[in-house]
Amino acid sequence: MFLIFDPIYMMLAVLGYFLMLILASTVAPKVASKFAGKFSLYTSMVILAALIVFISSVTIYAILSLAGFYVSVLGLAVFILVINLLMYLVSPFMINLSYSARWDARLQEIVNDVAYRLGVKPPKAVVVRSPPNAFAYGNFITGKYVAVSDTLLQMLSRDELEAVIGHEIGHHKHRDNLVMLFFGLLPSVIFYLGYALIHASMRDDRRGAQLAIVGIAAVLISFIVQILVLAFSRLREYYADFEGVLATSKSAMQRSLAKIHLFYERYPSFMDRIAESKLKTLFIYALVNAVANPITSEIERLKRMEVSPLQEFLSTHPPIPKRLRFIESIEI
Repeated sequence: MFLIFDPIYMMLAVLGYFLMLILASTVAPKVASKFAGKFSLYTSMVILAALIVFISSVTIYAILSLAGFYVSVLGLAVFILVINLLMYLVSPFMINLSYSARWDARLQEIVNDVAYRLGVKPPKAVVVRSPPNAFAYGNFITGKYVAVSDTLLQMLSRDELEAVIGHEIGHHKHRDNLVMLFFGLLPSVIFYLGYALIHASMRDDRRGAQLAIVGIAAVLISFIVQILVLAFSRLREYYADFEGVLATSKSAMQRSLAKIHLFYERYPSFMDRIAESKLKTLFIYALVNAVANPITSEIERLKRMEVSPLQEFLSTHPPIPKRLRFIESIEI
């Protein structure tokens, strides 16, 4: 039976997403505000990564201690790992096909220049047919790519384009595809362990209640870990923005983000297309409820704008106003 037709699976998914909405709109913003500015970006990433691994390890260990023979952890781990690895290996081919990616000599020259400044081997430069956006993808089979949409090429100046490319090369430099693949596995493993325990509880007259409670707790913890993984993903975006600034300047990085933001604010139908994309986590642009005129003289106003905490904490990318403020704070 497919999981989507399993009423237990549906119930757990609804319960988990409800918990995510509650935490993302109440607790998470308060916790984040207390810790904001207390640590450097690098230290924050290390602390958050350690927290994710610690919570995940303790939860999985507790499940194994209580579950016994009811859960095939090895089988589950292999299944999830294989599925994700297959997606990792196949996704570059799917992206090239879906977005009509084509190598571009002019763009490759710009990518080569930016890569040289950042001290890395230049990835392949491709132009894709898409609303204004850019993303990094690839693997050890296909090689590394930096994709820039044809519309974005027309919209940005040379230094703004270099800033965007610097951001995307930063993802390759920091190995974000592999890093986020690993961290993305953890909430999935915890969720399915909890799901398996709940099913096992129905076949155990002696420990049924105990297994069900542990299973439900594991499912809820998996969604908490997912919130932490999303937060970690946002920190990686700041880290990539830093590379964009290193490759060009604060002003170029800010102007590029602001121009992209204005396009989607003016043409919301294109925003819907990105929101529905299976590849939206790759995109440089994050969907936020902030409206502003990105003309250089107006960027200061955009940096002061408030954003929705709920929307922020359920996103893989930081909101544009926060990214602009972070860029301004960078000391080179």
